[in-house]
Formats: sequence, C-alpha cells, structure tokens
Amino acid sequence: MPQKILFIMCDQLRYDYLGCTGHPHIRTPNIDALAARGVRFDRTYVQSPICGPSRASFYTGRYTRSHGSLWNEHPLRVGEMTLGDHLRPLGMRTVLCGKSHATPDWEGMKRLGIEATTAIGALLVEGGFEVWDRCDGVVPDGAEKQPSHYNDHLADKGYDGENPWHHWANSGRGEDGEILSGWLLKHASEPAAVADEDSETPYTTTRAIEFMEQAKDESWCLHLSYIKPHWPYIVPAPYHDMYGPEHIIPVNRSNLERQDPHPLMAAYYDYRYGRAFSRDDVREAVIPAYMGLITQIDDQIGRLMSYLKESGQINDTMIVFTSDHGDYLGDHWMGEKELFHDASARIPLIIVDPSEEANVTRGSISQSLTEAIDLVPTFLEFAGGEVPDHILEGHSLLPEIYDTGQTPRDFVISEYDYSARPHLRQLSKDTKSCSLTMVFDGRWKFIWVEGHRPMLYDLETDPEEVVDLGDSKKHQTQIERMREMMFNWARQQHTRVAISDAQIETGRCHDDAEDGVYLGFWDETELNAWRQNQPE
Repeated sequence: MPQKILFIMCDQLRYDYLGCTGHPHIRTPNIDALAARGVRFDRTYVQSPICGPSRASFYTGRYTRSHGSLWNEHPLRVGEMTLGDHLRPLGMRTVLCGKSHATPDWEGMKRLGIEATTAIGALLVEGGFEVWDRCDGVVPDGAEKQPSHYNDHLADKGYDGENPWHHWANSGRGEDGEILSGWLLKHASEPAAVADEDSETPYTTTRAIEFMEQAKDESWCLHLSYIKPHWPYIVPAPYHDMYGPEHIIPVNRSNLERQDPHPLMAAYYDYRYGRAFSRDDVREAVIPAYMGLITQIDDQIGRLMSYLKESGQINDTMIVFTSDHGDYLGDHWMGEKELFHDASARIPLIIVDPSEEANVTRGSISQSLTEAIDLVPTFLEFAGGEVPDHILEGHSLLPEIYDTGQTPRDFVISEYDYSARPHLRQLSKDTKSCSLTMVFDGRWKFIWVEGHRPMLYDLETDPEEVVDLGDSKKHQTQIERMREMMFNWARQQHTRVAISDAQIETGRCHDDAEDGVYLGFWDETELNAWRQNQPE
C-alpha cells in the first residue's frame, strides 16, 4: 500500500490556543480529536521564531546556523538537502499546497548553470517542493509576490479589484461600501468581505483535497500550509463574532518586566508592535479574530479528516499538525513574535501515526524536549529510509510514538538574527553581530545576546517568564552552566554534510601507510617491521 504523510502547518499559531493544550474557551474539536488519536508533544520549540528561517529548519531538519537562511527572504543556499531530497528517492512525492516562504538562491543557481525551467531548478526555486498551489499570503497593494492561483480564484468568483487578496479576503466593508483594511487593527472585529468558502483557509483545504484525490494511489508527503492565523487579523463570518472579550485569557505581563529591562527588551517594548499590543483595546479587537481564524482552521481539519475516511486513505496516512511559531498577543508587553518566550518560540505538535505499533501511545502527551527539526527524520524513518545523521540534526520521534525509546535531547536551541530590524540595530556593532541564541533545558531558559549580558528565566519558579535573572549574582552558576551548554553545542560539527561518520570510520580513519604513503619511516628495516605487524 502507498504511504502518505499529511504535514499540516499553521502560521503564527500559539501552542496554548487549542482546546487540547488547555485554552478554556476556544473551539477546536477536530484538532483535539487528532491529539486523542496520536501523540501530542507538549514541549516543542522552533529553531527560529520567525517564518522564513523556522520553515527552512522544518524543511531541512537543520539548525539555522547550519542551513544559513537566517531571516525572511534569505535564500536557502543551493546544496542544502530538503524534505523532498530525502523522500523522493523512496518513491514519495513531496508536494506543497499553501505557504512555504521559500526564497531561491538565484546567485547559486546561476553560478552552477541551473535554470529554473529544468526539473531540478524548479525544485530549488520552491524549497524542494513540487508545487500544487503556493499561497504565501501577505500581499500588500503593489507587491511583486503573488499567490500562484488564489487571486485568480477570487477574480473568477467575481471579487473585483487589482488586489482581491487585500480588498476582499483581508478587509471588511463599511456602511457605504468603503474598504476597511485588515492591516489596521481597529478593523479586526469586522467580518472579512469575502465569503467563508472563498477565504484563504477553505480555499487551501479544497486545493489539498483535490491533490489527494488525484494522487490517492501514490505515496506522497503533502505539506498543507495555512497562512492563518497570521495577520492581517480578520476573518469572515460566522467566525468574526464567534468570540468576544469574555473569551480572552488574561494577559501575561508584569510591571517588573519594564523596570530596568534588558536593552533588547526595551527596544521591543518601545517599538510599534509592542506599543500597540500593550493596549487593552487592541487585544480586545484582535484576539477574538485570532481565535476565529483558529476555529475556521479547525473546521477545515474536519473536512480533511472526513475526506481521508471517505476515500479510504486514513489508515495509510501519517497526520502531523504544527505551527511555524507563536504570537505574543500582548504578553510580555509585545506583539508579533521574534523572541523566545513560550508565547513565541513554543509550538503545538501532534503526530498521528496509522501504524499498529503506535497504538500503545494514542492519546498520550509527551513531555520530552522536541524541536521542529525532528520532523524530517521522523518522516524519513516512517517512509522506510535511513536517517543520515551527518546531515539531519534532529531525531526521529518514532521511538516515542512506538514507546520504544525517548528523544535523546537535554536541551533545545532557537536562534534569531535581528539584522533586518532597524529598531534593534543600535544593539549591535555590525550586521554579523545581530545574533540571539536561546538554550532551554526544560527548566532554565538562557538567551545569549551578542555584545550584551545574557538573559535567564527559571520556568520552575517563574513559569510566566517575567523575571529576568541574567544579571543576578545568585544565579551565576546557572548562567555559566547554560553558557557552556550553548558553546558545547556551537562547537559541534554542523557543516560536514558530504561524508558520514560511518564513511570516516570505515574508509578514512586508517594509517596513511596502508595507502602507500610511507612518510616517517627512516629506512627499509623500519618499513618492513611495520609491514610485518599488520593484520592479515
């Protein structure tokens, strides 16, 4: 029977905005049902808390410092193996429907003479995916980047204008028909002008089902990647007023955070996003829309599951549900993402494995420290391949799913390059020094800020992450321990991807004299003595 992987990713979905992760009000019965059928990995962290580099790590199975795509629109260099490079040799198509944020390495392709019109060139342009329908969202008026089919779909449905993505799918309408742009947070409580069935999430679901239907006799990994609940925070009826201020969980912030803050935090507090989401009226407008977008996604998950059951594919399909990062939504006096509090860097991860071996863990919650880079080796092992651990830096999660072992990890790593953020550049002497690194060992969260003191949070005594201990003399032992953990990790081999450990052990680690390189022998007597001592 063909094997299938349905790899579902949301954009900017916080780990704690699902029913199964403890939100007291949000309605996500279909996602909750996935958790009941599979394993929910409760402590999963992204390798960078922003779209592009996070996804590059998801798709390569490698840390950001290893693959080099450090911010949005940074190209993923030619030569980096991606999910498709690992799965296609096993006979598994690797297909994109939705967002990827992939940016081609045009200079590298030109240097190597690779044309985008060739088969390999087309894959390199799309981050290793065969594109069914790419829809990255975020199409401001006048933008060069356009969704591959979605604007045409809207136009065919009668939605007029030069940019129906903005004017209809991500804006409301005033009493006189004027456009109420979804870019403006005050309009978040308005219903989007587009009909629910024509909005981005149902459209992407429909396109995914169309792919699965025509490929149901094949093996595939379909990356179904929703743009939502990423901003613009606006959702069509009936989801726009499904939730209200009474459903908003209390904001997680403290005045302690603003008392002599770390320079990094001060820069974020003073930036436009932070100032906006520190206002209660902004949160009361945005968060109900954000919740509505999530419930809309959940309803589409229900459509997908119904299709898989009706088409007879449910028992052959591994289903993965996750997100590329979170959203502060006013927590810690911040909006957006980018830093390492759990609201931003921690994500939901649910894996439903159809194998009988997975029956022993169905409905369980894993507390193992897990990283986004663990998915590529998990998929590869599920598809029957060998995991090349000199290339992939994550660990397969199948041993946990089959209850045959634990994920061998003592800490998780996340990194961020802020060189593209003007409001932060005063923190660094140059572009190359704009680096942040988080190390979290399950209790202590340590953040290395190049050129400044580190930050430290104790999630056992301070689970809200509001007390920065980075300059506490009482905690210097922990700071030194975490710093050493980070530097030990940084000194590991991250770039030797063209030859495996096994190849070195069996073919490269031997005396040069075995190859006739007799350097160091004084005369024939010494050489003959060496020869006589060699095993037969």
